[in-house]
Amino acid sequence: MNISPFFRHLRSAYQAELDDLKHDSEGKDVLRKRLAEKRKEIDFLIQMMELSPEMVAVIFHQGFTFRLPAVMDDLLSFESDELPDWDRLEGVITLTPWARDLANIVLKQPKGEWFLTVAAAMEYMHTKPDGRPVVKHDDEDEEKHGHKHDGENDDEVDGDADNHSEFDDDDEKAAKQREKAGADWMVEQGFDRKD
Repeated sequence: MNISPFFRHLRSAYQAELDDLKHDSEGKDVLRKRLAEKRKEIDFLIQMMELSPEMVAVIFHQGFTFRLPAVMDDLLSFESDELPDWDRLEGVITLTPWARDLANIVLKQPKGEWFLTVAAAMEYMHTKPDGRPVVKHDDEDEEKHGHKHDGENDDEVDGDADNHSEFDDDDEKAAKQREKAGADWMVEQGFDRKD
């Protein structure tokens, strides 16, 4: 997966912003409380969405569901001025009801669509901290093909390290297929193919 410098910078800034909100001076986890307070300040925060998107995007933390991870992986390769409009991502990203209410306020702003796309990308990166693509599983499909659901580690087969490499190769192939699918979807939406 190729992450543009724009999103690489925002990834660490977004994580730092969430970390700052997470604990109080006594070390207690107060993230939920602080995010609820920030969400009430949306009228003030939207003034900063272009200059410091990571400071505003945290109000959408856990407000997105990503239906097509491959498209999101491809989106991360774009620079800030190449991003698709928010309405073009309608089938890719779903908002929770509370996040939809916030989005309606943001969308009234001149850079609202751009910001929502950026906020979704930051949250997507946050959900996959190791930088690997998020894999969307279909439980029925896995059961049909005999994949394990009981918590066993599929990478450990009789302790043979060579099998681990085989799984890594499969993961890499699957990631490349998702990346290609995401790129194809973006081209269908009218964007130039990224190399």
